[in-house]
Amino acid sequence: MRSITLGEVEITRIVEWEGAFGPARTIVPEAGIETWKANEELLAPHFWEPDADRWIGALQTWVLRSGGRTVLVDTGVGNGRERPSMPMFHHRNTDFLGQLAAAGVRPEDVDVVVNTHLHADHVGWNTVGRGPGEWEPAFPEATYLMPAADHAHFDPANGRELRVDDIALFEDSVAPVVAAGRAVLWEGAYRIDENLVLEAAPGHTPGSSVLRLASGGERAVFVGDLLHSPVQIAEPSCNSCFCEDEKQAAATRHRVLGRAADERELVVPAHFGGPGAFEVRREGSRFAVRDWASYSA
Repeated sequence: MRSITLGEVEITRIVEWEGAFGPARTIVPEAGIETWKANEELLAPHFWEPDADRWIGALQTWVLRSGGRTVLVDTGVGNGRERPSMPMFHHRNTDFLGQLAAAGVRPEDVDVVVNTHLHADHVGWNTVGRGPGEWEPAFPEATYLMPAADHAHFDPANGRELRVDDIALFEDSVAPVVAAGRAVLWEGAYRIDENLVLEAAPGHTPGSSVLRLASGGERAVFVGDLLHSPVQIAEPSCNSCFCEDEKQAAATRHRVLGRAADERELVVPAHFGGPGAFEVRREGSRFAVRDWASYSA
């Protein structure tokens, strides 16, 4: 397992899957091929296959041990999900719980689950199947922290027109947790403990959030899907194809990266493969990687 310690918080990375997802400029359509080529040194080989023009990413969860408690940040895709419009997420079968066990985490050990937002690849292991079409919380003792704005946005009962997959993820990965009384729907900001606080960071979805860590003079910010590729560090105005409010998403990305540069926060995106996290510096109106994270085995 790959771990890093900041102050008194240990961070362990659990990779559900890593590899080439699809055409790079489908994922970040606002960045043209000239932008990818101009940043090839930054992007290849961990984040881009130049010859095939494919984006490389990861599905992963971060395990934080903070204040005597175990916190999971995002829960990946999950097994056995009906996601017909997303073939890579459809009926997956991985040993995610086995990977957690190898990191010393049993389901009943988890105290807090953070969903930075309610997209399919961030909530899948919220639940496990208990029978055909029946789901229960995967972490029976945990409090699940979900952004209230996303809950309202994706709840089919609110009458919005939703994609079939969005309805499915709500029904199999969100609603069962709420029904079990394990969810807290928060707004604005939510302090988990003396080291960790959630803050709203809307744009990618209405309820997108970041998790800030501050301990012993060291800092990190888990940014969810604010970034899908390092090309968005060099060109922070470029959104992913999944950003629902493009103007707000770009403004939030600038703001969060700016604070990370000024306060020397380690930036931890949800989908970066390779080193997975980085320190950032300002470079005019853009940003650049100051250094990549290094882990102990």
